[in-house]
Amino acid sequence: MTSFSDIAASNRNLVAVAVETLSAPSAAFFDEARAAKLTQAEHDRLAATLPALSTIEVLNIDSGTGASNGLVVAAWNAERLKYHAPSVELVRQSGADILLLTEADLGTARAGNRHTVADLAGDLGMSYVFGVEFVELGLGNSREREWHKGETNSVGFHGNALLSRLPLKDAALIRLDDGGTWWTDAKDGQGRIGGRMAIAAKVETAFGPILAVSVHLESKTDIEDRAEQTRRLIAAVEQLAGDLPVVIGGDFNTNLLPDGSREPEAYEPLFGLLAEAGYHWETANDFAHTRRTRPDGTPQPPLARLDWLLTRGLVASDAVTVPAVDADGVAISDHELVKARFFAP
Repeated sequence: MTSFSDIAASNRNLVAVAVETLSAPSAAFFDEARAAKLTQAEHDRLAATLPALSTIEVLNIDSGTGASNGLVVAAWNAERLKYHAPSVELVRQSGADILLLTEADLGTARAGNRHTVADLAGDLGMSYVFGVEFVELGLGNSREREWHKGETNSVGFHGNALLSRLPLKDAALIRLDDGGTWWTDAKDGQGRIGGRMAIAAKVETAFGPILAVSVHLESKTDIEDRAEQTRRLIAAVEQLAGDLPVVIGGDFNTNLLPDGSREPEAYEPLFGLLAEAGYHWETANDFAHTRRTRPDGTPQPPLARLDWLLTRGLVASDAVTVPAVDADGVAISDHELVKARFFAP
């Protein structure tokens, strides 16, 4: 099969340059960015100077091929992945062979200036792919700016990842939009450079290779834009997967769905696009809401199902939404973890 690098050479929405360590922006870059105008042109100029936006960090450790009684895939928006020990326990207890992870930080004050993905993967004995979605120019949203006042980001990366107990054979980043939304619309003080994206990897399983994809759609948008991002996702996955089975999971930001709705296609056009492309979700999800209220009382109900698992070419069962809480029942993210078991048909 053609390598992801060869495919990416002809698709500007794909990045397949793998590195051991992502390059951190310089202090001069941050000074320049903070003084720049909030225009699309300035965003694009600054983004083009950042190698981390056109590379992916890959660590592949020697591992087995997994059990033959199905493949457990979990998706989790970890909201910065701030709480290391309870996050390790949550993923371990989930039994995930593959974790599709969104909202993970590298070198931010709000997450202890750690490489949260490397730390999580290290304690779980998993390989990983990590890509940068945004370079944070500040400390984060209004709550985070207040909590971490006076602190400094050591790097400032925020992104998505894929962790696996099984061998990774190839990996790529899929750009889902043209970037700049969080730069040109930085009225709330959360300046960011970058755009929404997905991480895809070919994974060797007991029933052969599959393509697994961790996706995060934009939150500051509408159903039409989410559908457009999904079109990009589907087109890129078609190129990368070929005839391989596919599992896609992550935060689709489907915030208009009624709680408990089992017909998401009636409210979100993106599901119609996925169905047309051969994906199904009925048995890969339990349809419970996946937003969770944090200890500070946000977000308030009604809560929607934002996080989904979808597949093409595999059979799904045992879908469950798992509370993202620590041993004392305290939330460690504003999203629950979702998981299901997948089999060859």
